[in-house]
This record gives sequence, C-alpha cells and structure tokens, in this order.
Amino acid sequence: MQTKSGKVKKLKGFIEVPSDKSLSHRAVMLGCLCGGKVKVKNFSKGEDCQNTLKIFRQMGVGVDFVDEKNFMLNSKGLTRPENPLYAGNSGTTMRLLSGILAGQDFESQIEGDISLSKRPMKRIIEPLRLMGADISSKNDDFRAPLIIKPAQLSSIEYVSPIASAQVKSCILFAGLFANGKTKVSEPYKSRDHSERMLKYLGANIETDGLSVYIERSKLEPKEIEISGDISSAAFFFVAASIVPDSCIIVKNVNINPTRTGIIDVMKKMGANVEILDEKKVCGENVADIKVCYSENLKGITIEGEIIPRLIDELPVIAVLASQAEGETVVKDAQDLRNKESDRIKSVVREFSKIGINIEETQDGFVINGKTPLFGGKEIDTYHDHRLAMSAYVAGLICQEPVVINDFEWVNTSFPEFLELMNNLIEE
Repeated sequence: MQTKSGKVKKLKGFIEVPSDKSLSHRAVMLGCLCGGKVKVKNFSKGEDCQNTLKIFRQMGVGVDFVDEKNFMLNSKGLTRPENPLYAGNSGTTMRLLSGILAGQDFESQIEGDISLSKRPMKRIIEPLRLMGADISSKNDDFRAPLIIKPAQLSSIEYVSPIASAQVKSCILFAGLFANGKTKVSEPYKSRDHSERMLKYLGANIETDGLSVYIERSKLEPKEIEISGDISSAAFFFVAASIVPDSCIIVKNVNINPTRTGIIDVMKKMGANVEILDEKKVCGENVADIKVCYSENLKGITIEGEIIPRLIDELPVIAVLASQAEGETVVKDAQDLRNKESDRIKSVVREFSKIGINIEETQDGFVINGKTPLFGGKEIDTYHDHRLAMSAYVAGLICQEPVVINDFEWVNTSFPEFLELMNNLIEE
C-alpha cells in the first residue's frame, strides 16, 4: 500500500496515542502467569501485541473480552500448544516468550514473519542455555524458528554485553522458574517495564544500579492498566516541533524514566516540550505532553547511556535533526542494524532522497542542518513501521509530497497513526 504525505499548514489539538506495546506484551505474559483472573485495561490494538495474545490463547489461557481493548485473562497454567506459536513481526514477543517457555514442561516452537526470521536470537539463546534451557534454532543459525523443550532451570549471574530490555526480560522471566537467585547486569540501564510490572505483581525482585535480581516467584493476580506509548507519541512530538505554528497535547503518555530519552533529547535541542499532570498508574509514570513549534532547534551529540532509552525513536529524531542548526551526531547505536531493517542504512538511504543531509557511520549517522526538504520521491520502508511513520512526518514539511511504499507495515504497531495525524492537521 502506498501512502502520500505532503506539506501542511499546522498541527493543532490533542490526541491520545495507542497503548504502550511494551506494557501490553508484558501484561499478557505476566498476567497469564498469575493464575486466576487478571483484568487488562487499554490493551494495544497493534498486530504485534495481538499476536502475543493469540499465542497465550493457544496455550490454554481464557480471554473474556469486554471490547477490543479491555478483557479478562483466566489462566490455570499454560498447556502445550498444538501448533507452532506465531510471533509475527515482534522481536519482543519472541525473545520474552522464550524465557517463559524455557521453564514449561512441554515442547514448543516459535516462528516469525520474514523480517523477524532474520533477526538475531543468539543474544537470548546463550544465556538461556547457561540456565540449563533446551533451546535451539531450527536451522542451526541462531535465528527463528526456535524450538524449546522441557528442562530444569538454574539461576545464573549474567553480564549482558548490550543494554537490551528484551535480553534482560527474557532472563528475568526464565528466572521465575529457576532454582536460586538470578542476576542480570547490563552496561547501561535499558527500559525497566518488566521489573516494574513484576514488582507490582508481587515477584521476588530487586534492583541495584545496573543489576536486577529475581527468584522463583508466585505472582499475584491484579488489574493491569496500560498507559500510552511514548514511542508512538514521538512521531507527533517531532511533527509539532517542525511544522510552523503547531501546538499539540498528547494525553496519557507513559513517561517511565527509561523511555523518556526522546523528551530529553528534544529539550536539549531546544524544543518546546512541557510535561503536564504527572501521575502513577500500576507502577508506571504517566503524564500529558504539550509540544509546540520550535524555530531555533540546535544540533547535538546523542551517545552512550541515553541510546537504550530512545533506540526506537532514532529514525524520527533524524527528521527532527534535519531542522536543527548545525551538526547532530548519533553514536553507539549499532543495534539499529538488528531491527526490522538495518535502520542505519535504510534511514540514511531513504532520507537522503528527500533532502536530508545525512551520512552513515558504523554505529549511527551524522546530520547537518538546517535543510529544506524537497520531497517528490518514493520512500521504501523495508518492512519497517518506524521508518514508514518517520518518513510521513518528514513529508509534512516537504516542498513536494512524499510517496511511502508498503505503508501497511505501520499496522504492526500503530494502525491508528493516519487517523490521529489527520485529526491534528489544519490545511
């Protein structure tokens, strides 16, 4: 499906972005481990999270729907699925689910779509094997499909070479079924939604700096309410910052400190960002975010420990940087090469087409601004939903419309994207 994005007059009004994907995945996974009934409120409609829900229904979990975003989980333990479990495009599903399945008493197989089947799984296979898990890749290439057989798990002390919430969460979830105390350490603090939800549900878990400890735990069934996804909100933050005369409010956004790198970077660049009405929901920080047009954005260097806090937002940050005076340098982001596409290569190739002055480096890219964007080109998306939406945001200030190919990949995370954007556009 081709979608066209063209220049707009301004963005005005308020919206509420979809439910946080990270929280939605974890709500189902951990809610199903509680035993009994767990009410889940404001679940994501994105395909990735829907695939997670389908997987647990395959393993015998009852789901009583109030409507498409609210339901009751009813679980008395997981049972052997009759068919392979399909994770679609979701690396979160495959990696976190592997930790849970490693502790079950039945064999299972997890598959993914063409994009997910190319992504690296060695990063979770190795620590799970250290715990005693019987996990292998069907083609012996450390990529999906993954086959997991019953095994007795033991605790480990694992030092992750990368800051990855998916790796950390996989090990912590396996630690729920392991003997002893499992410890996971990482070089920088990655997003901590798993730790917060595990603690909220009564797990034996503690955090000490860059290390997390967990023991075999009985989780308590509690209501889980999911707040708005800051990664989805980021596209609107950037759009409002670069389209003249814009001013918007995005309501009910999760502002977990491990996810607010986008806000920190925008403020450092001189963006007009304000946090309103902050509160706590199920152990998570939530607020409304007001963003208005910023004429005097400045280039900065983005590197080090902030990278895991905004790894998914870097494509749209590249669009923001194109409208900032001076040089913006992104470093230490080599894990972008292992996303739905090689995001470094694809962002540089595609954004160069429309006038962004961007150069590829081994672990990121360099952007020189401020540059007018001429558009008038077709953008390829490489099965990457974030690249597609970032290109759409860029199109809002292009002199000629941008045509975005395969825009349907946006449905994996944000099927409401175009509707919400149209609600804000004033021609």
